[in-house]
Amino acid sequence: MLFYYTNTGHKIGLERLRRGAALLKRLASKGIETQLLVNDFRAGLVAKELGVKEYVTVETVQDIDAIAQFGDSIIIDSPEDDHGRLVKYCEDFKNVWRFEVGNDDVSVHGETLFKVECKDESCEDAVIIDDDYFEETAKEERTLFFLSDADYDKIILSNEVFFKTLNMELLLGNYFFVKYEDDLAKLFSTLHEPEEYMDLIKSSSHIVTASAQTALEAKVSGAKVIYLQLSNNDLYPVELLKTYGIDIVNGFDAEDVVKYLKEEAQIPSKTLKCFDEQKIISTL
Repeated sequence: MLFYYTNTGHKIGLERLRRGAALLKRLASKGIETQLLVNDFRAGLVAKELGVKEYVTVETVQDIDAIAQFGDSIIIDSPEDDHGRLVKYCEDFKNVWRFEVGNDDVSVHGETLFKVECKDESCEDAVIIDDDYFEETAKEERTLFFLSDADYDKIILSNEVFFKTLNMELLLGNYFFVKYEDDLAKLFSTLHEPEEYMDLIKSSSHIVTASAQTALEAKVSGAKVIYLQLSNNDLYPVELLKTYGIDIVNGFDAEDVVKYLKEEAQIPSKTLKCFDEQKIISTL
């Protein structure tokens, strides 16, 4: 059995879940038995919407072996401190994969890393996008804004002037509260429910987002994409996003967003491709 643990929550969002679901769907299509591990019930429901059949909730990365058994294989997609648990995982499990946390991350106990710059057989490519986004979809002329699945600190409301300057439609996050949605309705022409996520990412002509995973999904779908860099905790480095033709705006700069929305899409220097799961399958 292959277990995939992904860090989720109302402060964290679901970026890692989205790329995890993409990989699990590819593995399942090849007949590989997998099990998704998440931190909360809501994440599990979203995983099912994304096409993952089953999930189990665990508290932290330290609880993977409460579910996985000796001889199983595991994938860890989390920035959490494992407090030394990784040593035991590498001893007890047949295979251990882990997504890098920062470009300078290295394998510590013999685990295989998923890296954004994987250049040889010692690692796996960390850029994973659901195959559905590669399908050609007719575009509707709209500028869609998606912050992320979480806005715990109410960042959107704190930047009221930015959003009133731009005529955008909002795709709500899965962890947004109902009362918060009422406040947000004053800043956007239209509010879209989280369940519309995939359809809207595939069909929107222009997308502004602070989610690196969403930015890549939108780019593959053929949208003009602007990524707002709001922190140093990007799932993928902004330098990588640039190579795929995604425009980068530092913070809530309405002038820059307007400029990029009017410009033609950048010519990418790299092409996004479907994930190749064969190396993983060959080791199971």
